[in-house]
Amino acid sequence: MEKVIGIDLGTTNSCVAIVENGTPVVIPNRGGYKTTPSMVAVTEAGKRLVGHIAKRQAITNAENTVYAAKRLIGRKWNSPQVKNAVATSSYRIVEGPHNDVRIVLREKDFSVPEISAMVLQEMKVIAEDYLGETVSKAVVTVPAYFNDNQRQATKDAGEIAGLDVIRIINEPTAAALSYGFGRNIEKTVAVYDFGGGTFDISVLEIGAHGVFKVIATAGDTFLGGEDIDARIIDWLVSGFQEENGIDLRQDRMALQRLKDAAEKAKCELSSVRETEVNLPFIISSGRNEALHLQRTLTRQTLEELSDDLIERTVEICKQTLEDAKLTKSEIEEVVLVGGMTRMPKVQQSVQAFFEREPSKGVHPDEVVALGAAIQGAALVDDKQEMVLLDVTPHALGIMTFGSYFEELIPQNTTVPTHRTKIFTTSRDNQTAVKILVMQGESQRAEENELLGEFILTGLRRAPKGQIEVEVTFEINADGIVSVRAKDLETCLEQSIQVTATSGLTKEEIKAMMDNAKDDLVDRRTSEEFEGAKQEAEKLIAEIEKLFPQVQQIVASSDFGRDAIEKAKAIVDKARAAIDRRDVTSVKEQIEGLTRTHRMFKGVVAKT
Repeated sequence: MEKVIGIDLGTTNSCVAIVENGTPVVIPNRGGYKTTPSMVAVTEAGKRLVGHIAKRQAITNAENTVYAAKRLIGRKWNSPQVKNAVATSSYRIVEGPHNDVRIVLREKDFSVPEISAMVLQEMKVIAEDYLGETVSKAVVTVPAYFNDNQRQATKDAGEIAGLDVIRIINEPTAAALSYGFGRNIEKTVAVYDFGGGTFDISVLEIGAHGVFKVIATAGDTFLGGEDIDARIIDWLVSGFQEENGIDLRQDRMALQRLKDAAEKAKCELSSVRETEVNLPFIISSGRNEALHLQRTLTRQTLEELSDDLIERTVEICKQTLEDAKLTKSEIEEVVLVGGMTRMPKVQQSVQAFFEREPSKGVHPDEVVALGAAIQGAALVDDKQEMVLLDVTPHALGIMTFGSYFEELIPQNTTVPTHRTKIFTTSRDNQTAVKILVMQGESQRAEENELLGEFILTGLRRAPKGQIEVEVTFEINADGIVSVRAKDLETCLEQSIQVTATSGLTKEEIKAMMDNAKDDLVDRRTSEEFEGAKQEAEKLIAEIEKLFPQVQQIVASSDFGRDAIEKAKAIVDKARAAIDRRDVTSVKEQIEGLTRTHRMFKGVVAKT
């Protein structure tokens, strides 16, 4: 059976899992960690770095290190969230050619799906190293409240990374799959997912026969741990400015150090009452004095700084229960997902709202990837009895006369589904109708997301209101939206399959895929060389350590002197191959080095 990996593409960290012998397992990376930072950097030499290695050099290379790219994926340049990121990020964000977002690294523009693809490619490599075979299929998770453009941009990122994303599923739904997998339970559960960049709440019914039915979902795609970090940074910056009259935000390296310190302090305050933020030599004053930042942050201060953000998550939970037409007492279990749920204040707020202690039965950082892997296995295994019924997170409809939004498919409608509505013409002798397909919750069309448009032409001339046009919306199991418009009198029809856009053309995606392939080949070759180099250098060091002893023992015979010369030649050849970075030659020399080392050890052992 073909292997399908499950990937949680997170704002702060990403995670990859697979189902092995019926059991979902998280795959550790080369460092043994089960999660990998969702960070990408480009070095001065033009080399791409991903994960822990990118995070380790973030302070010294702040302008060329990207974090939290997920908060920008699929967004338009003029959105308020992008404006916020432009003002607060240590890396440069610019407008792309399609009103999209681009990130500048070493004077080269990268699209956000391209940056996310580097993280997905790292997940693919981690899985392939673990499995010892090529992986091409994946289920990737997204926040439940992502719109169609954000979902499409995530799919494009998968394609650029060389992955066939066979399904995009919602993070809270994935967490529920993992929570209910193999447990044969019947429960109504709420999944409260508060991560690094996004917040989601989903209410699901889990049936005893593997049926997972989402009743309602809601969230905020720009609310997470990053915002709490930003509050800590503001607190540190304003305190420093009061004392020294210097705004640390103007220095990119200082800003990256503050970001690291804020995240560390926030994590520490989940287990201690207070922590010290100590950043020596944070900046130089105008008189070239080195200035230091040292402040004590208490858990109480952190809770005061983030109280309104946590309260926003509770308000969204309240609205979701109303949408689901359920009372708090009907929720039988509350599952906590995402790194922010480790914060005591978050746990207390969730407990106070739902009036029950949340379940601690799942790992907040790993549960989403495990759920994605479970869904992946179910999609390729006919024997898996699992049914997943998800909902559309946003209302779908069209723009009507006066720039109003007319909803056809309400938010939280179970998919697949279809809805039909009849509209009349708004002007006399109107011969064409422009259908603008939109997604969102606002009654004002311009405040919603435009997904696509088409024109129904050839209508007969008639006074306004006399031509009836039937509009039908259809969403299939993959979330693909089709819209059809039909003149009821003439049966004239026009339709569109709404393909959301990530802001990238097919040609751009193809070019990015080729770049990603080349980069992966370079990286694999580089890693192979580094491994061979380490092995060769270790053997050279061992041989050179034994040289004096061996020379003393065998120097008296011609045979011995000849063996010493040969050994020296092998060491020299290996060194030359290392200098040339010739991986094939280094590997060939390892065999000779191993024989020489074995011989030297044998000579020494005999004496």
